[in-house]
Amino acid sequence: MSEAQGRLERLQPRLQTEGEFAGWHLWDIDPFEHNAGPYYEYRGVDGAGRLAFRAEARHMNNGGFMHGGCLMSFADAALFFVAREALGEARGVTMHLAGDFLEPVPPGALMEATGEVVRAGGKTIYARGTLLANGRAALAFTGIIRKITERDHALSRTEI
Repeated sequence: MSEAQGRLERLQPRLQTEGEFAGWHLWDIDPFEHNAGPYYEYRGVDGAGRLAFRAEARHMNNGGFMHGGCLMSFADAALFFVAREALGEARGVTMHLAGDFLEPVPPGALMEATGEVVRAGGKTIYARGTLLANGRAALAFTGIIRKITERDHALSRTEI
């Protein structure tokens, strides 16, 4: 197997066959997101989908509700989930992410994210979405992704 084929294989989601998220796919290529979640995705035949995880004690703050940083991390992952088609094969970085906290999230809540691309063109993708806790809106977010070319990526690794 070539290095490129190996990388592509690692970038594919893994179908879950057991547990709460059986039938969903696990994206575990990003170490931060895996530790923050892990996050699971489901896409219907119409292409609409959800990103989800189960809130655990480790996601909570001292007040007993989900930490705001945990919610924003999930919103960032959701931003890329809803923008995947618009990104195509390109890489991207978050240029902007804003969230409105709507309701506290208790331990054990099923967290789900939905959203849509509002506009995409050139190197910029605008999206918005909602994080749901047990079906209730917990956070509304908007974000902007900038597509990164291989040249951009190479330049970011050079010393100044």
